[in-house]
Amino acid sequence: MTHLTSAELAGRIEDLYDAPLTDLEAHAQDQPPGMLSALLGMHDDLALAERSIGIHRDRLARLLHPERQIGRHEVSHLLDTTRRLAEAVAVREVQAKSVAAVLQSLARVPAQTPAPPVPMPPVPAPHLVAQSTTHSR
Repeated sequence: MTHLTSAELAGRIEDLYDAPLTDLEAHAQDQPPGMLSALLGMHDDLALAERSIGIHRDRLARLLHPERQIGRHEVSHLLDTTRRLAEAVAVREVQAKSVAAVLQSLARVPAQTPAPPVPMPPVPAPHLVAQSTTHSR
């Protein structure tokens, strides 16, 4: 299964709002909570899960290095690191699935172009009373 990464999510948020992520983060701080702040929070959570996966994967690789002896003490570290790695992967799964569903439901609204000015109806000319060519007596 392909996962939406935090970098891909950042790009999709930028495309959706037509602005760089740093500008959007600054803008969201000055606004009441809304969709933008929710998406930025999801991005942060996904990025944190990805970093956590990397940290625990690297730790596990060091613990399982072929030249390293695994004793009784190391077994508890292996189990703990494996559990933490599994938790980080589960968090990433949930975050990626949730944010993909939210993004699928959103679409960028085209910028509204100002409506052309409505022409005012012409002002009717004042009625002129036709003057008779005959003189009155």
